Amino acid sequence: MIRYNEKLIMICFLFAVSCCFSKEYNVLDFGAIGNGIHKDTQAVQKAIDTATKNGGGTVLIPAGKKVLVGTIFLKDFVTLHIENGAILLGSPYIKDYSDNTHKNMYKNEPHMDRCLIFADGVKSISIEGYGTIDGNGHPKNFNKETGRPMLIRFMNSTDIHIRDVQIINPAAWTSAFLYCNEIVVDGIKIHSRVNHNGDGLDFDGCSNVRVSNSSFNTSDDSICLQASQPDIPCKNVVITNCTFQSKWAGMRIGLLSRGNFESVTVSNCTFSDIDDTGLKIQMNEGGKMKNMVFSNLIMKNVPRPIFMTFAQQKACVDAPEEMYPMKSMRDFIFSNMVIDNRDLNKDAAIFITGITDHYIENITLSNIRMTVSGEGTVEDAKKTVLKEYTLDVLKNWWPEFHLIGTLPSYGIYARHIKGLYLDNIHLTTIKKDARLPIIFDDVIDGEVSNAYANRKPIANSSVKRNN
Repeated sequence: MIRYNEKLIMICFLFAVSCCFSKEYNVLDFGAIGNGIHKDTQAVQKAIDTATKNGGGTVLIPAGKKVLVGTIFLKDFVTLHIENGAILLGSPYIKDYSDNTHKNMYKNEPHMDRCLIFADGVKSISIEGYGTIDGNGHPKNFNKETGRPMLIRFMNSTDIHIRDVQIINPAAWTSAFLYCNEIVVDGIKIHSRVNHNGDGLDFDGCSNVRVSNSSFNTSDDSICLQASQPDIPCKNVVITNCTFQSKWAGMRIGLLSRGNFESVTVSNCTFSDIDDTGLKIQMNEGGKMKNMVFSNLIMKNVPRPIFMTFAQQKACVDAPEEMYPMKSMRDFIFSNMVIDNRDLNKDAAIFITGITDHYIENITLSNIRMTVSGEGTVEDAKKTVLKEYTLDVLKNWWPEFHLIGTLPSYGIYARHIKGLYLDNIHLTTIKKDARLPIIFDDVIDGEVSNAYANRKPIANSSVKRNN
């Protein structure tokens, strides 16, 4: 009786093991060579197709192999597992990238329509493992004339997980998530410096997004939140425990902003050696933006730690002929920030601006310590007329800082705002600066408390003008 039970247990165990192994699909078993030279696109796609046909499973890129592919299509219930030491390598030839992978939603950029990994209308997909996805996006392979494929584009999909992988060398953006729901990104590393426009993670009209424990070194915005469709909001986004380096912005929210944005939190992150902006928040295509919290942030060598604009400009490829209305941009909290810009030039400040009669509303900045280089001149301090981000000024430009130039404040310049509250602000200049530390320009209901410049209290009345 005992022997019979032992035999039965062994049979059940072997059956369970065989079931588990049957759910793993090694691309080598489907004809992949994995030498980085032979094109393995068909083998990888066959493994994916077989996995989804059998109800799902893991498609394995094995350690020690360099699997060269053109466009592959992820499908329902498939996990693409790239083992430690394995590389999924993008083809260097644009002809190997499918032309039916939707499009880039920014105007004037059709050269970025193609992509390496694509999914549309699928559920429960993932990319995981400690291996590498290498887009092979060097300028010798891809440029504006030949086309520059993105690395990942997922759309209209739900339950997406990306974990632990290293993603490098995209020819354009690293990723674009369009109109997706339930996204988890955790423990990844993105390095996108070999070509320009190398965004990291772009979430367009996505909901319930969680990004954590990841690092970014990008040639363009590291994380973007966008809303290209008027009826599909970008909402419920949590970003935490990440590090950012970028030739442009650490985080951009908006610009592509036909839809609404709401409920975003960013916490426990560090930003270093950013060429343009730490937090770039821009509403300009007719949507509404509200309810965002940014806390516990460290920034070093970030020229504009916070740059917010409320304006009008068309960014979307599907923009209508008429200009968008201006709706609302409100309810933001920035707290517990340490900013060290002592090694930058004098154009390093927090800049928040609406335009005349179109105010950003309800902003709180608290517990902020910022060090800047100083050296603002008397001429800088006397500057009273700053350009507005109106259509005649913008023309075909995005609302970028260079259109304004040096600010008459070295710490915080706020313009066209209703409800601005500053508390426990400490500003320090390394060298003498003739400018004011804080300027309110057309700020309604603005208050400053516990603010200090070089350890001396800043009077509330001294920061207001043109009210």
